[in-house]
Amino acid sequence: MTAAMTTTRSSAYSTNELVTALVASEIRDDDLVFVGVGTNGRAFTLAVGIPLVALQLARLRHAPGASVYFGNLLEPDLSQMPTTLRQDSFTRWHAAASTADVGYKCDMLMCRRFDVSFDSAAQIDAHGNLNITAIGDYARPTVRLVGCLAQPEHLAFVPRPIVMMDLSRRGFVEKVDFVTSVGHARDGRTREELGLASGGPHLVVTDKAIFDFATPGRRMRLRSLHPRVSREEVLDLMGFVPVIPDDVPVTPEPAAADLASIRGTIDPGRTLLKV
Repeated sequence: MTAAMTTTRSSAYSTNELVTALVASEIRDDDLVFVGVGTNGRAFTLAVGIPLVALQLARLRHAPGASVYFGNLLEPDLSQMPTTLRQDSFTRWHAAASTADVGYKCDMLMCRRFDVSFDSAAQIDAHGNLNITAIGDYARPTVRLVGCLAQPEHLAFVPRPIVMMDLSRRGFVEKVDFVTSVGHARDGRTREELGLASGGPHLVVTDKAIFDFATPGRRMRLRSLHPRVSREEVLDLMGFVPVIPDDVPVTPEPAAADLASIRGTIDPGRTLLKV
């Protein structure tokens, strides 16, 4: 079994908890955050579990006005979370401020009402393009994936999309096989040159490191390495070489108060961070 966010652990915290605290710091007061429904297992933890815990932690820590759309629910009561979560869990939630159909949420996306979205993909490339459509040639793919869902709108209209993926050569490629969602550049042309508005991933959060696109050419940049993870280990798990600053900081460790909130208040049953 390959190392993932729950298997890299010091005596004090898991990597899930490490990245949750980091993601929480990216959520601002009064942000409206979109969290999808994900699939089961590890994919659910990445797309749903970590984002929901991070949102709750941000609310407790510095962003009490942040709110969330989870699936089709606006502001579900997370204190009434089911003890087991899967893809259809949001349909069984009984307490929420309101519900909305998919069309209404897409309208909100295109009106730029969301501030943060959480996304994952089968492939991401050096300029942040995402692929959740097909592996291989589109006409005769090796693997047919779930399709676009609302991901094109996320990267087109949300100011700060956060991509959640475990690091692997299969997932981090120089050029995606199919562009489901446009990142920061494609075939040597920027979004602006392609006639697109500003957009693309804000951060890429992995089990080994954090990446951003704060470079002149908008190529993926290594922003921080997780504690006890080497630069060589990260590069061995990538199909391309990102921009690497001369000095790469270490991802901040979660504070004791954050760990107490995660374990004692937000996710005491480890429903969200267990995989």
